[in-house]
Amino acid sequence: MTHVPSNENAVTLTTAQLDAYLARIGVERPSRLDIDSLSQLHRAHLMSFTWEALDAFMGWPSAITPAAAFAKMVERRRGGWCYEMNGLFGAALAALGFRVTRLCGAVDREKLGDIAIGNHLTLRVDFDRPYLAEVGIADAIIEPVPLVAGPISQRGFDFSIMPADGNWLRFSNHVLGIAKSFDFRLDYSDEAAMAATHGWLMQDRGSPFTNALAVLRHTADGYVALQNDRLRRVTANSLSEESITSAAHLGDTFETVFDLDIPRSDRVWERLRTIRRDKAA
Repeated sequence: MTHVPSNENAVTLTTAQLDAYLARIGVERPSRLDIDSLSQLHRAHLMSFTWEALDAFMGWPSAITPAAAFAKMVERRRGGWCYEMNGLFGAALAALGFRVTRLCGAVDREKLGDIAIGNHLTLRVDFDRPYLAEVGIADAIIEPVPLVAGPISQRGFDFSIMPADGNWLRFSNHVLGIAKSFDFRLDYSDEAAMAATHGWLMQDRGSPFTNALAVLRHTADGYVALQNDRLRRVTANSLSEESITSAAHLGDTFETVFDLDIPRSDRVWERLRTIRRDKAA
């Protein structure tokens, strides 16, 4: 893979926003801009924020900008999905002085084809060579990886980056991962495609996020995932599952497992019940 100089297209945070973000993830401003500090920030972000697509599931307003993600995730104790998770992280990195490029990705392109282009935002960070920084696939890598073809192993989970058709690269998730893969190119940024696909994912009945609840968060040795009313705890060597049985149980799970402040979580429970009834009809 060829090194491509960064076009530094990531939006940055203001100084006050950056200070609040760093306080939220519990990391001081790094003294050096190197892979070690990037790895620390990457891990801290994932251990502090929950991946969630509640806005799409509930029909709540959502915006794709890093400023909107900051207000939602830092100020309101919510999580975000790829556009927000990687968007906020990229904006913070840019504010710190890292060379960041927002890349237009395509989750499940190997199955869906080019219609998937724009349904994911990922990040390239450049030092002496480019790295993939990816906090928007909720159950994948916890630290950035060099952008070179080959296998990747972190915490006992196996991933890979390999060439795909049409000069794309394919990041393959571990075997239990919810998103199986996403494609990207080192020099391909398309904000219009991502904005358009964001709108489709938020509103269309065919979107995987409007008809299913998905909430995920990294843990010390794996991750925990809520898919509709099933809560899974996953490590490289174990998997356990339990059912969410009531609105109160769901609200408690949001608060204690995912560290989310979700007002009127009973409405989320009612939405789940409605979807189950519609599917059973």
